[in-house]
Amino acid sequence: MNHNTPLSPRPLRHLSDVQLRVLTTAQLRSQGVSPADINAQCRPGGTWQQLLPGVYLLRPGPATSEERLHAVLLYAARSPAAEPAVPAQPGAGEPHAPQRYADAMITGLAALALHRFSSAPPLLSLDRIDVLVPRLRRLRSTGCVRIVRTPGLPEPEQITGIPVAPVPRALADAVADLADAGVVRRLLTEAVRGGHCEPAAVVKELTQARLLSRPHVVDAVDSLLAEGRAIAEDRLYRMVHEHGLPDPVWNVDLRLPGGPHLGGLDAYWPDHAVALELDTRAPRQGLRQDDDAMWSEYARKREHLERLGITVVHITPKKLRDSMEQQATVVRTALMASADRDPAAYVVVLPR
Repeated sequence: MNHNTPLSPRPLRHLSDVQLRVLTTAQLRSQGVSPADINAQCRPGGTWQQLLPGVYLLRPGPATSEERLHAVLLYAARSPAAEPAVPAQPGAGEPHAPQRYADAMITGLAALALHRFSSAPPLLSLDRIDVLVPRLRRLRSTGCVRIVRTPGLPEPEQITGIPVAPVPRALADAVADLADAGVVRRLLTEAVRGGHCEPAAVVKELTQARLLSRPHVVDAVDSLLAEGRAIAEDRLYRMVHEHGLPDPVWNVDLRLPGGPHLGGLDAYWPDHAVALELDTRAPRQGLRQDDDAMWSEYARKREHLERLGITVVHITPKKLRDSMEQQATVVRTALMASADRDPAAYVVVLPR
């Protein structure tokens, strides 16, 4: 038998070419290949090679990036031997990937490379591939595999048939192993600038991973929030102009005549007494010890403005990105409703 010899008369039509080249001991035995045959093929000069414990590449030569990824997933996946030799529905393809690699997904820098981050190193240059598994799985890191454990797996994204952790989780797992402040900053910035996710999702994962005690991570998050705010403000300007809303006054402070400061706003329509505030502060949860005090102050400001007859519209960057037209409708409705409200108290509008 050689590496071109069919393993069994039962074809594995649901597997890609790469998946046919990378198989486990159990999968080979299910096709009639004995342990002695496996050992013979993997001897020096043989046509097969063992990539990881119990995982084999059925050809000579260096493994490609895709072959390494599938090998890592086969090593880490729950009960890969339980995979049927023939799919339940003939002709099935990529949709079987989640069952094939149950309870395992690529994360960290390898996942970011699959998400096409230009600041992540190429897959071939990675000596180690992180794979995310449930916390109670009995696995150890070995070879090119680093096991990353989690109490609950996120829903993976399928990229060319490979289950990959969502960008926020992949970032947190990558940052956990990085000490270079510049690399961390570039990765976090690209996540937002490239439209992969919102800052809130990234900071939530970093908080849960307890990474915000590291100064270089906190510095990178500050840059991330600044980048996220700039992008959100640009979307807000686009919403006003593309959806035909009247021009507001931008970035202003409100004060009572001769009285106290009422707070800053991203946009204000004085003729309608409608204020708009971007919620870009939500991601800071976990960054400061005085978060509770900050949020209490924010709530007091909003309540004070509404008692003065000023309608406050609250918009998150994610809503601006995903449903700009709907947010424009919310603002337009608030502006139109101003005609039916009692006049608001007089306030002084100052540039911020």
